[in-house]
Amino acid sequence: MPEVPHSARDAREPITADDAIATRAAAGGAEKRGYVQSIFSEIAPRYDLLNHLLSFNIDKGWRRRALARLGWERTPDGVYLDLCAGTLDVGAMLVKQRGFRGTVVGADFAEPMLRAGVGKAPADRLTPVTADALQLPFGDESVDGAIVAFGIRNVASLDAGLREVLRVLKPGARFVILEFTTPRSAIVRTLYHFYSHQVLPFVGGIVSGHRTAYKYLPKSIAHFPEEHELARRMADAGFDAVRFETLTLGISAIHVGAR
Repeated sequence: MPEVPHSARDAREPITADDAIATRAAAGGAEKRGYVQSIFSEIAPRYDLLNHLLSFNIDKGWRRRALARLGWERTPDGVYLDLCAGTLDVGAMLVKQRGFRGTVVGADFAEPMLRAGVGKAPADRLTPVTADALQLPFGDESVDGAIVAFGIRNVASLDAGLREVLRVLKPGARFVILEFTTPRSAIVRTLYHFYSHQVLPFVGGIVSGHRTAYKYLPKSIAHFPEEHELARRMADAGFDAVRFETLTLGISAIHVGAR
């Protein structure tokens, strides 16, 4: 989704220092890691509410569909990674799958997000770990599968993050990415652009009390690779059998690759 040109945006509202920082962070500058860690820590108490509210609860179905691509049935008693786990929604959903007997480690570097998700599943089945996606606390080839929902675009280095996930996966294990993307339809893209750049920051700012965070989110989507490019970068990182599918008029996409 292309960014609003500065000239058009300036006509509507002045660009604040916070806006400028959010734009630089979304583009992957040196400030990104600290900025992302800070804003997600601050919006943690209202994060779940806003996720479901702003997506009209569609996000729950997206997560279920992504989990269905993980292939955990191959090793139902294995160890799985919920990367950029946030409030542990995906990890909790996996633990509750019928027939799943394994454990899930939810890794995120924003500790308040993890704390907000404690209690969604038994502690002996879902373990939150404060960890950076670029330095995962796992040995080589030690994880039976990994999934990330709406978090990979917030990693300071996408390519380094992909390589780090590949490192910890066992041979044959899958990595599933659920992420927002840019709708291909011009009509849908225009409506989505208005919603994400106008409605989302307004509602998100009121409910969370942190309007800048919800300005960063659409900016981060705009800077994230489109589906074919993400698939290429997964392959370049070493993933095999990379494929993807788009969801809900192209608003989000699921990518799958295997070690």
